[in-house]
Order: sequence, then structure tokens, then C-alpha cells
Amino acid sequence: MVQVEITTMSSGPYGIGHMGGKALMVPNTAPGDVVEVSAISERRHYSLARIGAIRTASPVRRTPPCPYLPRCGGCDWQQIAYDAQVRLKGEIVARELSRALGITIESANLVEPAQSEFSYRSRVRVKIGPRGEIGFHELGSNDLVPIDRCMLADEMVLMPIALARALSRDLVEIESVAAGSGRVVLVGFLKKPPGAQQRDRAKRVLESDPRLKGIVLRAGDYREILGDAEIEIEIEPGVGLHAGADLFSQVNRVQNLKLVAEVMAVAAPKAGEKLLDLFCGVGNFTIPAARRGAAVTGVDSEVAAIAAAASNASRMELSHADFVAMKARELAAFLLQARCHPDAVILDPPRTGAADLIEPIAKLAPARVMYVSCDAATLARDLRALASFGYKLTRLRAFDFFPNTHHVEIAAHAVLT
Repeated sequence: MVQVEITTMSSGPYGIGHMGGKALMVPNTAPGDVVEVSAISERRHYSLARIGAIRTASPVRRTPPCPYLPRCGGCDWQQIAYDAQVRLKGEIVARELSRALGITIESANLVEPAQSEFSYRSRVRVKIGPRGEIGFHELGSNDLVPIDRCMLADEMVLMPIALARALSRDLVEIESVAAGSGRVVLVGFLKKPPGAQQRDRAKRVLESDPRLKGIVLRAGDYREILGDAEIEIEIEPGVGLHAGADLFSQVNRVQNLKLVAEVMAVAAPKAGEKLLDLFCGVGNFTIPAARRGAAVTGVDSEVAAIAAAASNASRMELSHADFVAMKARELAAFLLQARCHPDAVILDPPRTGAADLIEPIAKLAPARVMYVSCDAATLARDLRALASFGYKLTRLRAFDFFPNTHHVEIAAHAVLT
């Protein structure tokens, strides 16, 4: 055992201390903690360690309200008071981007706090145990921590115990998605496409609970809908997207309203302009941009998402919104061959970022690029690459979509100089 003071947080689940010139990464800590730790894994530049004892508790440390912590790996920052979480996320985003771009970014008020630190998730995905238990993995482990509720879930989100028990041996995960009016859609992720027996069991679960609106069974590219799986997602006041519950939508719908407003205000789409929306999903940004008169092309690899986006555009009579289903690996070549020269590009890639797309985007020479990211490190990498093509970061705003975890959603605006 060694004693160490935690001085800051990583852009992940770990507090950081130092010993002998080497960083120690310690989960379940807060800046200001003085803890006794033991190393569990040695790396070249740092060591992973676990807490043996807390000698001095940080002023921002709290007892996690969740009864499943610290075993459950779902909420890796819940031991930190919420106002401090927001401040620390701002510091991490500012640190990553300042270092990557060689500029000074102020962290104060960078992150828009969530309206509530609990009951904010409109969708929750749980792991399934061999006997139908539901839960989350321990941090850094595949060991299941069984739960019967989650404090982050919206009160309308149903814990899918019945479906888990009905299909336990065949399931990997279940996602429970709030569908409005007190109802829920369940998405079962199966090891392989269901047979007649699994399908019948799922139907019985659906018919036995009036709170269930529908069930979607997924296995790779296989997708089957039982009942009604459509949900409505409000993206602007009075504007709702209709989409299958299994298709991607932001988990924090209140914060997403703020994010869409930010992207529209800064990207400033208007009539007569062309806009390209990459990783568009069901149209979270494409539809608002088209409503403002821009000619918009949305691109995504999920065929069902593109179909939903096109259906939303048609329902709203947005004839100047087009959608293309395309695999991510094909997108770079598509952009290089594109004859269009958009005035603006919006991209909202997965956590791994869009490294392969930066050069193709730059060659299209849009005047404005709005990059939405859930990972500060990959955003910093990609903005640095974009800067090498003459783009300058002009605005940065972050939104706490994920209280009590290390994750944060970031919107960065760059202009061609």
C-alpha cells in the first residue's frame, strides 16, 4: 500500500495521483482525496490502482446515493458532488483541446449542467445474466452486478425483468426506451435470430404488460418488431421525430433540445445554402436545418435510421432534405468524389471520432464545420487535423448529457480562414 493524493480526473473513470514520477489511475476517487492504494496493473507510463482506504476525503466527495455502488461500473463519477462533476468536465474538455490546438480555452461555464442528475435517461441498456438477471458490469470486468432499478433512468423506463427471464439464455442485452404516455418499448439484443419459441415467449411478455408498447428483437442485421416500436423524440419545441425505439437517439432528451438549438444557432442554415449532415441518424440535426430552408443531405450507415429520417422529412413536407444510406468506411471516398460543395458540414460521429473523414471534408471546403462529439480526446485529435487545413475553432460548448459518469457531449464550431 502507498498513500497518494488525487489531484485531478482523467477523461475516463479514474482519479489521477502521482508516485515516483508515474501517474496512478484510481477509480472511485475524487480530486482532493488522500487514499491508500495498491497497484493492480503496471503500464509503461502509468499504473492502475485500487483504493485500500480513504485517509482524507475530498471536500467534493460524497457517499454515492446508488445502493449498487461502488461495485456497479455504470456511474463512475457518482462519488463526486454534481456541481464539481460539471466543473471537472469543463476542465477536461478545455485541457484536451487547449493542448491539441495550442490555444487557451477557459473551462469556466463551458459545460451546460443537466436539469437533473438523476432520472434523466430516456433509454437504458442492461446486461443479462445466465438466469435472467439484469444489471451492469463491474468496472473493468465482465462480472455482472444484478440490479432491480437504476437511479439514472427516467421514471417511465421499465426495468425489463420479464423479458430477461423469458429469453435469458438467448439474450446479451435489453434496452428499455421511454415511448411517451407512460409506455415503453423493449429492444432485445439476441445472440442469434430468434426461433418460433423465442418469438412466442416475447409475444407473451408483450401481451402480459399494458405498459409495453412493443418489443424489437435484434441480432446483427436481423430486426423484427412485435407490436408498435415507434417512439417520438422532441428535437425542437413542438417538433417531434418518429423513429423505431432501437434506432439511435440521445439518452437525455432535455439536454438534446439545448444541443440542437446550439448547433442550429451556430451552423446558421438558411434558404439557398447547402448543408451536409454526416452520421445523421434519424435526422436530429438534418430536420431542423431543412426546416430553416437549407438544402440538406443526411448520410448514415444505418438503413433503418435513414428510412426513418426520410419519412420524417416527407411527413413535414421538407422536399429539400435528402438522405443516403452508406457504410462509414465508404463515406470518405464518397466525399472525395462528391461534386457538391456544401456551405456547412455537421458531423456527429461515434466515440471513435472521424479521423478518416477530416481530409475529405476539408477538400469540400465548407465555410463552416460543426463537430458534435462525446469524446474530448478524439474531438481534439480531429480538430487538430482540421486546423491543418485552415480551419479555426471559433466556438466551443459542452452539455452534460450524462451526469454521474465521465461522459460529456461537446459542440465545436470551426470556420475556414
